[in-house]
Amino acid sequence: MLPKILVVDDTHANLVAMRRLLAQSGAQILEARNGNEALALCLDHQFALILLDVNMPDMDGFEVAQLLGDAEQLRETPIIFVTAAYADDLNRLRGYRSGAVDYIAKPVNDTILQSKVRVFLELHAARSELQRTMAELAERNQQLIREMAERELVEAKVRHQASHDMLTGLPNRMLFHDRLLGAIQRAHRHHERFALACIDIDGFKGVNDTHGHPAGDALLQEIATRLSAHLRGNDTVARLGGDEFALILEEIGDPQQAMHLCQKLCAALGEPYALRINDRSIEVRIGASIGIAPYLPDDRPDADEQLIQTADRAMYQAKRTGKNRCMLAG
Repeated sequence: MLPKILVVDDTHANLVAMRRLLAQSGAQILEARNGNEALALCLDHQFALILLDVNMPDMDGFEVAQLLGDAEQLRETPIIFVTAAYADDLNRLRGYRSGAVDYIAKPVNDTILQSKVRVFLELHAARSELQRTMAELAERNQQLIREMAERELVEAKVRHQASHDMLTGLPNRMLFHDRLLGAIQRAHRHHERFALACIDIDGFKGVNDTHGHPAGDALLQEIATRLSAHLRGNDTVARLGGDEFALILEEIGDPQQAMHLCQKLCAALGEPYALRINDRSIEVRIGASIGIAPYLPDDRPDADEQLIQTADRAMYQAKRTGKNRCMLAG
């Protein structure tokens, strides 16, 4: 798109002369015969340069320049006063204060006019190119921000998938071990007590065999929901695999407190489940065998594995003695 130059003069002959002198400038020339026409054109067009006659009736060049400078979208447009009068320093200063950047005396010297116009057109081109570059950089910056946000979401999703069970959304075995080690460290540092509970679902294989794996998956999801709903905010419930779950019960001062909490969980898990499988509803019942191992201060490097084995033994003892019950490790 060609840059635009506005020529403002109330004398037709002067406009014709200017049009001739600027014909080879490479710019589109627009004309105004008075200040009001000039202001109207400036609202509709973006000019690279305004050549403004100072001595006009009704509204002189100083007033036009002042009004242009008051408009935020126009004040950066360079104005050159073209005049045969007001050549003294006082009026030149007034012109510069009104917003003019230069003066050209009448009668106009062709070479001077064309040279100054060429400089301002080059400045306009450089400015336009800078604005385009800044706009492209701003768009690229926004694109990079979006890409970084998307990458962070993907990385967060990958981290979550690496540490959580895909089916139930619960912490998996890896995250469970991290939290168990953290609980052991807190127990040593702050002399806190906690307990570990291992859960095996009684009757889960029967649900899978009778109603299929989709029913088994839906049941595991419901079990995870019930466990999460009945635990306290600082406890951890994890799925270790298959139908095996584990609980880290924080701030357990008395083993009987852990026993009482697990008995409530056992009762909640034993309530019937209404599952929706392939557009049909089925009701199933299962039980839970829970082994509980209170943590006792232990400086051995494998204290976490020892605690897991203790809870496992208690859980298998619960299964051997009738299932669907809680057993506290002795």
